[in-house]
Amino acid sequence: MSRYLAFALALFTITLAACNTIAGAGQDLSKGGQAITDEADKAK
Repeated sequence: MSRYLAFALALFTITLAACNTIAGAGQDLSKGGQAITDEADKAK
């Protein structure tokens, strides 16, 4: 039973870390897109 609990805890931790990484990447891409949009608006 304790092996199962350790495995579940490790899986949960990895999943949580992956979600934070993906969320951070999404925010970076969004900021990059916003910067491009802002520059395009200035060039009009």
